[in-house]
Amino acid sequence: MIKYYHIDTNFVNTRLDRWFKKKVCLVPQSLIEKNIRKGKIKVNQKKEASSYKLKLNDQIIVSNFDPKILKEKKIKEKYKATSKEVSSTSNMIIEDNDDFIVINKPAGISVQSGTKSRRNILDILRKTKSFANSTPFIVHRIDKDTTGILIIAKNRKYAQLFTSLFRIRRIHKTYLAVTLGKIEKTKGIFKDELIYYEGDKKTNLLAITHYKVIDFNYNYSLLKLNPLTGRKHQIRKQLLLHEHPILGDSKYRISEDYKNKKNTLMLHAYKIKFFINEKKYEFIAQPSVIFNKVLKEKNLKIF
Repeated sequence: MIKYYHIDTNFVNTRLDRWFKKKVCLVPQSLIEKNIRKGKIKVNQKKEASSYKLKLNDQIIVSNFDPKILKEKKIKEKYKATSKEVSSTSNMIIEDNDDFIVINKPAGISVQSGTKSRRNILDILRKTKSFANSTPFIVHRIDKDTTGILIIAKNRKYAQLFTSLFRIRRIHKTYLAVTLGKIEKTKGIFKDELIYYEGDKKTNLLAITHYKVIDFNYNYSLLKLNPLTGRKHQIRKQLLLHEHPILGDSKYRISEDYKNKKNTLMLHAYKIKFFINEKKYEFIAQPSVIFNKVLKEKNLKIF
């Protein structure tokens, strides 16, 4: 039996072996190599190495190939979104075009599936009309309990573009956060070495965040934050380091006494701006009802 596949824009520059595992079936690397050598996997009627980078409209021919899918590896099932979850995404959408979507992510939902939580934005968006003819690609992340701006690319070209823009710091993000205590200096820069662990390996990474105090009282401060670097949990770790942790943060906190009643993490990705082909894009995600309610309770005002 012979099967034919054609490469679209979503897989341009993808390695042949990675494409095969994603689009045909999950098999050992050795089996892919063996079948390439035997000519059972060809690109445009020719043998190509497993590392061959696919081009637009390449034709992949798979012949007489009856693989045994890896049994020892569990293929992660996508989260099955409910119709209510799918329909609720219409309230999140800020921008929706042919290449990307911008949403105002609610609290309590991960960007993608993980070991602790299967429910995630990515799998819910897959089922929406916005992605009826495309695939969602993650280009950046915000924490599960952080609300606000999130960009999802609709094709590999824009996924790579956004990834590059983030890497060279050409995408500018603004966050709002309520912290404990009054911050004396009304504006400044947090510049810290943050510690991260990968297994037993310890790494120190420089984190830089510009901040401005919008409002304050004796107990709380409302900050506008612009992270220059993009470290994991950067804002949350830095504010704890400077002894002004974010209200409602259950991980980076001084003690249990500083958690608010509903444990609402008062961190919101408020604005994002960037240029593509000299065109300026700027999007704003309004804080949630709960976020605004906590601001009112703490006698703080955004503007």
